[in-house]
Amino acid sequence: MRILYGVQATGNGHISRARAMAEAFRGLDVDVVWLFSGRAPEQLFDMAPFGNYLHRRGLTFATEDGRVRYRRTASQNNLLQFRRDIRTLPLQGFDLVVTDFEPIAARAGRRAGIPTIGIGHQYAFGGATPTPAGHWLARRIMQYFAPVDRGIGLHWHPYASNVLPPILDLPALDTRPQEHVVVYLPFEDAQRVIDVLQQLPRQRFELFGPGLPEATFGNVKQHPARVATFKQALASCAGVICNSGFELVSECLHWRKPVLTRPLQGQLEQLANAMALRQLGYASVAEELTPAALRTWLARPTPPPTLHYPDVAAVLARWLADGASGETGSLQRQLWGRTLQPRENSRPILGNQPAMG
Repeated sequence: MRILYGVQATGNGHISRARAMAEAFRGLDVDVVWLFSGRAPEQLFDMAPFGNYLHRRGLTFATEDGRVRYRRTASQNNLLQFRRDIRTLPLQGFDLVVTDFEPIAARAGRRAGIPTIGIGHQYAFGGATPTPAGHWLARRIMQYFAPVDRGIGLHWHPYASNVLPPILDLPALDTRPQEHVVVYLPFEDAQRVIDVLQQLPRQRFELFGPGLPEATFGNVKQHPARVATFKQALASCAGVICNSGFELVSECLHWRKPVLTRPLQGQLEQLANAMALRQLGYASVAEELTPAALRTWLARPTPPPTLHYPDVAAVLARWLADGASGETGSLQRQLWGRTLQPRENSRPILGNQPAMG
């Protein structure tokens, strides 16, 4: 079995899932070629698990101050190059195309008549999935961005028969909480985030972001977004402040970390994720990142559920290596076979101290 596996590289969540899948493919009788698009190649990091991967420019979204900017998105994307990459992508000898919302592999695979399967969070958005009203353009983009023959969605709840639990890329680490709070808001202005965090000087924050240098600003320690360092800080943190991307929140739920999430405005997927987290009672949601919102959350964080997601990557890798035969409903029944345990009571992240700056 030879598979072309496309990964949308705009956000780190897609790449994190791909790392888990790459590890799951090891030892199986399958040859996987990875394709990444949506981010400049010099901005990719920790890519050793993918060997000699392919890269194309692809399509991406322009953001500013925590909001998607659609006009800038349209002007920054090169549609002629995008169409050329679809036409010229070498697909000879591939038996299957898999895409995690990567549009070039998806469209090239269907164009060549190769079975094309989508595996990712975006393929979980059906009629029962919590989704805000309106957002006509964003809905069309999600529907047509990376079209596939079969879509396998990933979510925090089995909203439909094609929806599986999250794919996680988590090392075996000690998850007992220490005092620091991890902050990952790559779509926000880093200096503005630091200014807000410094208004709570008694709380220690570990801020991560693409391209950020190592530095310390009072109670805020800043780091570049490197996988090993980030996962270590995540495993030992007392809580997490992040945007509403699917993968990081999934990792927090699995490791039972309280979450305060701010959805990226104008981004339908993140707004829908925030809605689902509210409905499920899994995390606290803030429309704006303010000192008052942080104080409230630090004093009364939403307690995470007791979840232990199975090794979804291993099951999917085997299924793909065997030719992707069989209905997804059997995969769902296999992987959702668990009962949520009772929650613990909410307790302040700052212990018995008042959470105020």
